[in-house]
Amino acid sequence: MSSAENQPDEATQPGRPDRPVWLGGLREAFTPMSHGRRLPGLLLGVSAFVVLLGVWSVVTYGGFIDDLFLPTPGQTLSAGIRMFGSGFTSDVAATVIRVMSGFAIAAVVGVPVGVLIGAYAPVQSFIEPLFSFVRYMPASAFIPLFIFWIGIGESEKIAVIILGSLPQIVLMVASNIRNVPIALIEASYTLGTDRANVLWKVIVPKASPDILDTLRIVLGWAWTYVIVAEIVGASSGIGYSILQSQRSMAVDRIFVAILTLGVIGLIVDNVLFLLNRALFKWNAVKESE
Repeated sequence: MSSAENQPDEATQPGRPDRPVWLGGLREAFTPMSHGRRLPGLLLGVSAFVVLLGVWSVVTYGGFIDDLFLPTPGQTLSAGIRMFGSGFTSDVAATVIRVMSGFAIAAVVGVPVGVLIGAYAPVQSFIEPLFSFVRYMPASAFIPLFIFWIGIGESEKIAVIILGSLPQIVLMVASNIRNVPIALIEASYTLGTDRANVLWKVIVPKASPDILDTLRIVLGWAWTYVIVAEIVGASSGIGYSILQSQRSMAVDRIFVAILTLGVIGLIVDNVLFLLNRALFKWNAVKESE
């Protein structure tokens, strides 16, 4: 064999024969950030908001869009100070309580049902078509019925959130359960584990990080349901504040309400993300490898 044949191929990585270098680059690009790369990632995330604020400032202060339709950042900030100084905090609290109450009920019911659907074929055949059917019914379409059946109190708004969130949680959790590698399940049976222990000690723990991510995603949808419910019939809440602002053509107040929703959602989303990392450190280590 010639010396040229003994030279490593430039297009392969050392220690990994026949693995092109560009594949390693792709893997690194799509791997979750390690501890050393979190700061640059955070700066990139902040820079996106800075760019958005810059564009907003240019089109408003530059006169490209009339402030009747799009208020300036300064006008929005002033409106926010006035709103939070005159009782808007109570509207925010009312909306948060409604969302968390309805979503908690949906999660408590939906997660176990989703686990059963994903783990047992007869349960899947019996229940899943029903939730798939309900999933395509807009929760907002039931608001007139809920008002007729329940009234316009807190129960009606919480019912809208439950109806909108429950089918999504059930079906997505079932998918999380079905995505557990079959090799892991077969290995458990080989080691002598019975069916019940495989479900609760192997499948559910393995799927738990994905289930928490599912809840994080569906919680974002729950905010849209409560705003619709508050706009249709409420005397408090962020949606009610938006409706009142629309009637008085106070666009700056509408922007404050919408931005408040975004800030709350961003905070809750990051809290759940960090909770996932804290509860399932083994999964975070596995993803970073």
